[in-house]
Amino acid sequence: MANANELQAIVEAVLFASGEPLELSRLSEVLDIEDEQTQQILLNLAAELDERHSGVCLLELDGKYQLSTRTKYGDYIRKVLEVKKNAPLSQAAFEVLAVVAYNQPVTKAFIEQVRGVDCSGVIATLCQKKLIEEKGRLELPGRPLVYGTTTDFLRCFSFSSLGDLPELPNDQNTDRQLMLDEAVAESEKGESSSENE
Repeated sequence: MANANELQAIVEAVLFASGEPLELSRLSEVLDIEDEQTQQILLNLAAELDERHSGVCLLELDGKYQLSTRTKYGDYIRKVLEVKKNAPLSQAAFEVLAVVAYNQPVTKAFIEQVRGVDCSGVIATLCQKKLIEEKGRLELPGRPLVYGTTTDFLRCFSFSSLGDLPELPNDQNTDRQLMLDEAVAESEKGESSSENE
């Protein structure tokens, strides 16, 4: 069996080659070791990359792990790859993203109820940028799509998980619950009226 240094090198190579976030259990399976040992290897790798001021760092994204370049070197990477900076998100996009992040999974109708305007274009843009994605359908009339955030969202905002989202002020939590209650009541009303027809 490989020693600790070799296991760490294997993890680094696998994460580098993958390019996508990998679950702890998947890494343990590849190494044929327990999750606790894999977790320690990941902590050691992250510490070593930080200690030697490496240009890459280890990200934890909702229980998955990925090697990433450090954001402070983004401009140099863009120059080499001749990649244009992505257009910044509009105020409307930030608002929709906040509604989705704090309430997910949510329907388009719920987002529009919160914002009071049509959000089709903004939702399409956020899906295209892979910050939100379709998470399935509700068991309600019309089977509306529901949306949630992605690992790209976590990476872009430097969150390890949705638990890192800032707390909302209490009055906003109350407003949000009222809106949720209204949305449920409306959907139930629509369901009962369709049954009566």
